[in-house]
Amino acid sequence: MSCKYQSNALDIPLEVEQLPTITEHSPASLIAFPFEESFPMKCEATGNPGPEFRWTKNGEDFDPYQDPRLITLDDSGTFIIPNNGNLTEFQGNYRCFATNKLGTAMSEEIEFIVPNVPKFPKEITEPIEVMEGQSVILECNPPKGIPPLQIYWMTMSLQHIEQDERVSMGLNGNLYFSNAIKTDSRRDYCCFAAFPRIRTIVQKNAMSVVVKSSTPTPEVEWVKIGFHKLPERAVVESHGKLLTVEMVNEEDEGKYMCRAKNPHGEVVHYFYVTVEDLVENFFFFFCPATLEVKGKRNRYSFLFSLSDPTRIVDPPRDLRVLAGTTIQFSCQAEFDPSIGDDFEILWEKDGMALNGSENARYMLDDGVLEIIDVSFGDQGFYVCVARTPVDQDMAVAQLSVVVVFLDVPDPPEDVIHSEHNGRSVKLQWIPGDDHNSSITEFVIEFEESQHEPGSWRELMRVPGNHHSAQLKLHSHVDYRFRVYAINEVGRGRPSQATERYKTPASAPDKNPENIKIEGHLPHEMDINWEPLSPIEHNGPGLEYKVSYRRQGNGEDWKEHMVKRHSFLVKNTPTFVLYEIKIQAKNHMGWGPDPKIITAYSGEDFPSAAPEDVAVDVMNNTMMQVKWAHVHKDKLNGHLGGYRISYWRLRSLLDSKKTHGDKHTLTFSGERNHAVVTGLRPFSEYSLIVMAFNSRGNGPGSHPVSFKTPEGVAAFSVTSIQKHKVTLTWSPPVDANGVIIGYILQYQLINDTEEQGSLMSLNISADSNKLHLQYLEALSKYKFYLRCCTQMGCGPAVSEERTTCSQEIFLSLAGLASIHGGISNQGWFIGLMCAIALLTLIVLIACFVNRNKGGKYSVKEKEDLHPDLESPGINDDTFCEYSDNDEKPLKSSQHSLNGDLKGGDSGDSMVDYGDEDAHFHEDGSFIGEYSGRKDRVSMEIKGNNQSTA
Repeated sequence: MSCKYQSNALDIPLEVEQLPTITEHSPASLIAFPFEESFPMKCEATGNPGPEFRWTKNGEDFDPYQDPRLITLDDSGTFIIPNNGNLTEFQGNYRCFATNKLGTAMSEEIEFIVPNVPKFPKEITEPIEVMEGQSVILECNPPKGIPPLQIYWMTMSLQHIEQDERVSMGLNGNLYFSNAIKTDSRRDYCCFAAFPRIRTIVQKNAMSVVVKSSTPTPEVEWVKIGFHKLPERAVVESHGKLLTVEMVNEEDEGKYMCRAKNPHGEVVHYFYVTVEDLVENFFFFFCPATLEVKGKRNRYSFLFSLSDPTRIVDPPRDLRVLAGTTIQFSCQAEFDPSIGDDFEILWEKDGMALNGSENARYMLDDGVLEIIDVSFGDQGFYVCVARTPVDQDMAVAQLSVVVVFLDVPDPPEDVIHSEHNGRSVKLQWIPGDDHNSSITEFVIEFEESQHEPGSWRELMRVPGNHHSAQLKLHSHVDYRFRVYAINEVGRGRPSQATERYKTPASAPDKNPENIKIEGHLPHEMDINWEPLSPIEHNGPGLEYKVSYRRQGNGEDWKEHMVKRHSFLVKNTPTFVLYEIKIQAKNHMGWGPDPKIITAYSGEDFPSAAPEDVAVDVMNNTMMQVKWAHVHKDKLNGHLGGYRISYWRLRSLLDSKKTHGDKHTLTFSGERNHAVVTGLRPFSEYSLIVMAFNSRGNGPGSHPVSFKTPEGVAAFSVTSIQKHKVTLTWSPPVDANGVIIGYILQYQLINDTEEQGSLMSLNISADSNKLHLQYLEALSKYKFYLRCCTQMGCGPAVSEERTTCSQEIFLSLAGLASIHGGISNQGWFIGLMCAIALLTLIVLIACFVNRNKGGKYSVKEKEDLHPDLESPGINDDTFCEYSDNDEKPLKSSQHSLNGDLKGGDSGDSMVDYGDEDAHFHEDGSFIGEYSGRKDRVSMEIKGNNQSTA
């Protein structure tokens, strides 16, 4: 709405402020029908300025914008409740408010109703028996539900009960018979209650009506048992029903019987007469001559079969199930054994036989009827008939099929605590509606007012069939309890909280746990522990007694009371074993006796360096270091391991020394040796070794200097054949001069690993491959290669290989080409077996020779750990192998230009950077390295023979 203010210059529109007005809201009753996808809670309003919206639920503020399950609309008070199967918690009375600065508009109250599925109560109805002509009333008593309600009377086969002036239904749903007739007899009168707004129909258990006709008058006769006739003084009167005997004497004693018969059967009744001192001189009997006689004083004898009767001992039970499930009816019977196998159990539904049914959903087996995927049309009465040729027995069960929607359980009700016994109480409750999904468990929560008020925490869980629990509580806590239920849909809302119950105070039940001892400084010991939680204090005034003493020297405990959860012990000796215990205490007393733990006081740096440090140069890029352990009294703490620091002083081509970058390797644990790789060839190095603990490094050992030799970078033997091999190599990474050539030497090794004469060849500098011929077959050779400059030849690298006999395989190929007829001859088969055996022997010989050249001790393998890279077996040869961890020969060797000083053969690791590299306790490398490989070499010194 607007108005205009008239001025001489122009027209200026003015906005008029307006109170908020609710223009649209949801109806007073909004029913959550299960088949709808969502339910809008509408609230639209106008006003100037535009109003802000808020909601209340059951009189308390409710903010739909804070609930992620709800859908809210911009510039509107409307929110939408999606039908996610969990609607019960949204049930309640809502009201919408629209507010601006002028005032507030309020909607009418909107009730959001989540309907329960109506149910008829479970009851057992006895058959109604009436005589012809009497009136009958069948009561329906429908359950409450969302109106409108529609009542129908039908049979189990869903046939309507015909109504007329004699049979009619009242406004209350009852079915009235003004006078019963014989055809009214049936056992399946069913009342159906329909609730169309929630699309639900429920059925009451079937009722049975039996209408009896008038009984024909029986004929009565009297007999005295054991006699042909009655006494002469006996008089029968009242149409034979009254027997009178006068002038009684002892002869009248005995057993009398009256028999009443009509076309429907007969019944007998006995009377006993004892004659004593007579007061009266007569007696009379009245015979109840009707087949409907009942009474505790009458005894009857009926006719019976001569065989044991057929009897159903385990009848089927009534079932009420959900549509789509699978059900079973069981019917077990007993019958006379003399009948043999002539016995059967038959099933009927509403008078229709099920045995032999073509419906695949009906399964019958040994007295069990199974129905798969039950539908609404399956409900009705199912009859089990146990039949023999002599007799039969019957039992009836009703199947009710319902269509329901599931929801979380309602909150438990009447939650109370009782049987208070200090720190123990009993909690009881009444379960809420489970909404057609059985409750699986109840969860008990507690809230206490002192430490975390308003915070609910889980205390315990109990099975869904328990409605009480015994609670064990902490002392000195003011408790409240509540309970919620869980079913297959989810967690229900919690119950109302109980009244508070405060437990009495007591001494602590436990002492601190997770005690940690740390020594950050040499003469201190820092004790820390996990404190008791506030609820574990059990009373006011919680403190901790910290006790400690040196172990093994007879000291008394030193004790300190603290309120925090740490304590610093000062002026302790360095790295001494202490005993420590911590005990909790409050105003009510001490906690239990604490456990004693042991720990060391603070560590200091190791005070001694490793001694007897020795270096063994293994090749031009690798060396081994050994040292003596630092004594444990000098470690001043737990040994962490040893560190090796080394640096390059100079190239051996340059006399000037320069301190290169320092490299540090870390080896954990009790080690006394290590292998350092990645060195530069033809260089001088220096190194020190130091021990370390958690405090840090100890002093370094005296520096040890060593030199690395020069050598080729790679040397391998390939293409091994019967009389020749191929050798390949590459020049060294650091030639330290101009390469002028190579010297190759080789020698034969026999089974005892003694060396034959040494053969030498000079090779030009530009070559990197050589085909060596005229070797012996199936023989082991060792090859040496050195690189030479103007200054001389460097140390040699070596390889061992065994030649093979490939002609064996050519022979096999030739034999295979012979005419196929020979393969059938016995001599040929024997020859082939011999060749196969010879081949196996050759393979074994190659394997043995290989192993002889490649074994080394476990200790030496540890020194070289981690495993060094080695090439695999050459696919083009018969028995070539590679073993780069070979030890040098154990026997004497002829020199090349002198003696050979052995070194382990193996690929080196790369040059290290300036950062520390670390090894595990077993010596495995955990630092970083790149990909250069140097083949291990042999150092040449002089003409004397040496043992590697």
